Amino acid sequence: MQLSINGAKVFIATGGREFDAALPTIVLLHGAGFDHTTWALHSRWFAHHGFGLLAPDLPAHGRSGGTPLTNIAEMADWTAALLEAAGATKAKLVGHSMGSLVALETSVRHPAKVSSLGLIGTAATMTVGPDLLQAAEANDHAAIDMISIWGLGFQAELGGSLAPGLWMHAGAQRVLEQCRPGVLHSDLAACNAYQGALAAAAKVAVPATVILGERDMMTPAKAGKALAAAIPNARTVVLPGAGHMMMIERPDELLTALQN
Repeated sequence: MQLSINGAKVFIATGGREFDAALPTIVLLHGAGFDHTTWALHSRWFAHHGFGLLAPDLPAHGRSGGTPLTNIAEMADWTAALLEAAGATKAKLVGHSMGSLVALETSVRHPAKVSSLGLIGTAATMTVGPDLLQAAEANDHAAIDMISIWGLGFQAELGGSLAPGLWMHAGAQRVLEQCRPGVLHSDLAACNAYQGALAAAAKVAVPATVILGERDMMTPAKAGKALAAAIPNARTVVLPGAGHMMMIERPDELLTALQN
């Protein structure tokens, strides 16, 4: 579906069913440079199992208009505006990578709108290396190469996609290649600049599940555990052998972790 948020038309996937604000709402927030297709294997499950599903393309991503939001606080306020525009009072926020920081920040900036958190591939500080930032700023394909190589675990690079005939590495690259000039750099710079994760974590007042990949090279499990330790009563799940792209590498295990 499409909504107008802050004057821009935004596309939101609803998992193949019309969004119903009377149901418990779940919002799936994608990572830097990606879009709602990140959640292709999970959005339909939630939409067909009792949830009102919102998987937005952030502004200037995927099928959404507007300009990219330049910091995590703006993205958190935008997420709250999304809920208002959709007619939802509060939601379970699930975010991957950059999306996990957005979910976390939303929970402390707009606590009345958040019922619980699912933080996937997250970290206490999400530092982005200068080579990756420079390549993204130059719209150099090397940035896409770095993300797709570092983002997938060893087993995923060898193949083994659960969807026959598909290759996870190439799939990730195709999505990033569709990213508009400047958007990937804006996202990565926002992650790199955000220093409020630990302070926000200490203020979380809702149930939180932190899901980490054992072989994650982008947000190492050690950094994710440091964030989880700062969240009161957080539950931590580590997926053996998984890299950063857990949605495609370990979709079934990720779904189980999000359900519990």
